[in-house]
Amino acid sequence: SALSKPADITSVTHHCRRAKSLERTRRMTKLALASSFFALVVGGSFAFAPAPESTLRRPTTLGTSTTATKTGSFTSEGAKQQIGNDSFLNENLMARAQNGPGKKNEESLKIGIIGAGLAGMVAAMDLADAGHQVEMFEVRPFVGGKVSSWQDKEGNHIEMGLHVFFGCYYNLFGIMKRTGGFDKNLRIKEHIHTFVNEGGRLGSLDFKFPIGAPVSGLQAFAKTEQLEINDKVANAVRLGTSPIVRALVDFDGGMDMVRELDDISFTEWFTQLGGGRGSLDRMWDAIAYALGFLDCDNISARAMLTIFMLFAIRTEASVLRMLDGSPQTGLHDPIIKYLEDRNVKINLSSPCRDIVHDVNEEGFPTRVRGIKVGAKDQFREFDVVVAACDVPGIKKVLPDDFRKYKEFDNIYNLDTVPIATVQLRFDGWVTELNDDIRMMDVSGDQSDGRGAGIDNLLYSVDTEFSCFADLALTSPGEYYKEGEGSLIQAVFDERATSRSNEQLVEDCIAQLQNIFPSSRKLTCTWSSVVKLGQSLYREKPGQDKFRPTQATPIPNFFLAGSYTYQDYLDSMEGATRSGLMVADEIIARADGPTGLKAFSEEGNLVAA
Repeated sequence: SALSKPADITSVTHHCRRAKSLERTRRMTKLALASSFFALVVGGSFAFAPAPESTLRRPTTLGTSTTATKTGSFTSEGAKQQIGNDSFLNENLMARAQNGPGKKNEESLKIGIIGAGLAGMVAAMDLADAGHQVEMFEVRPFVGGKVSSWQDKEGNHIEMGLHVFFGCYYNLFGIMKRTGGFDKNLRIKEHIHTFVNEGGRLGSLDFKFPIGAPVSGLQAFAKTEQLEINDKVANAVRLGTSPIVRALVDFDGGMDMVRELDDISFTEWFTQLGGGRGSLDRMWDAIAYALGFLDCDNISARAMLTIFMLFAIRTEASVLRMLDGSPQTGLHDPIIKYLEDRNVKINLSSPCRDIVHDVNEEGFPTRVRGIKVGAKDQFREFDVVVAACDVPGIKKVLPDDFRKYKEFDNIYNLDTVPIATVQLRFDGWVTELNDDIRMMDVSGDQSDGRGAGIDNLLYSVDTEFSCFADLALTSPGEYYKEGEGSLIQAVFDERATSRSNEQLVEDCIAQLQNIFPSSRKLTCTWSSVVKLGQSLYREKPGQDKFRPTQATPIPNFFLAGSYTYQDYLDSMEGATRSGLMVADEIIARADGPTGLKAFSEEGNLVAA
């Protein structure tokens, strides 16, 4: 079980630590502020002095105790390696994902997986390699979950969102290497994050630098054109007193501080010790929307600082890649082949109607016997069931009496964010800002990213879509069409999802023209809108404590999905981590007289 440390003990610990370090805090704050300002002026790096312990309000129910408690609930060493501070420094995670579980169980379990998203498919890969019989059930007519894509009647590839691969997606990259898709299906982008502002003015975080992290990141923030000098000063002051700076010399201390900031928003954290509204409005909001479809006022400080911590310690973390084509072709198809080669059966358009289970005298569920699936509620018996769903999916599939357990009931505290993905095709190259003739030229073969414009993920604070890209350039494999130009894919957050599809298309075109004025000469030739009423779980303050571990109080029932507890965000990497973790937990518990196979056989005897 995942139980929090008692609030009074945590609170006393934090107050004692603050009292003991008050004088050191004052001294180190002055040092960090001075070194930060120096870095800004010279365009170099911050002095790597430890940052002071935070004097912010700290949560009383969450922090390092939560991580320690949840780590203690795992049986497998593989799952434990994905949790805690060491997981951010573990260079073997990619190899583990690439090589598989490294173990074949003596007992073969019959395992049913509800959901064929990324987490479920990754779990199925490991479980099949460990010698188990795996069958999957997906409600949609295609796999992929939130990373799904499909073709319409005209052959256009439609997506549910814009999928970008950060360089710190070590587990996902390992899976792609395992299935043979990493080298041929991903396109690496220039090491720069570009902001497009009203009137076509560009700003950037240019991480290209002879020296890697953290220096490359610090100089990128110091030199960015996205902020005015006063905002740069405020930005440098706040970053210079952040847990990130402390982590450069005391990684555990810095990460512990990050974890303890889940109960406050990024804005609250940023503005309490020097950060200004200008930096939030002109840069951080766009990044926050790109990460979790929330602005800085509403996203957890922990969520934002987690990714910044990775940027600070890993040079490659801020390098972006995108698929050379659709997620179905570049990511899912190689996984499907891997699974089918190992006799994993994937049932599409097969919703789970019920989880059949036993209960004890008090009405608490004790064992899962199988699931009912399809229109006819067909009963399928399994030794183990994995619910690899998203947040709305798991809320629908869990029987009411499962909520007698706190671990399941906590899930209903998690909320989600709606998004709308708009795709627009044009008769020219929208992101070409410098050459109108080139912008209008769609003649000949301009495949393989040879079209005009910016071949990278783009951010904007002057549109309602904070991140977007021209897929005909960034992911040309199936998105470039000869004789046509840009295919813009933009993701709107909840500010816009209540509008009609037609209005969203009009608004997207108008906002593109606002930041790319020359694109007013172009015509939109095709459009698509996909609304997802419940997308990522809402990474608002105070949510981390509600995330369940993959193992549950019911011994043969497990959870997977990026919302489950793992040390990354709700993302493709988070989903991959959860899939590997749930497989490790099942494999570690499968064999022996008290293992899952024995548990299943004993339950069948009792039922008989």
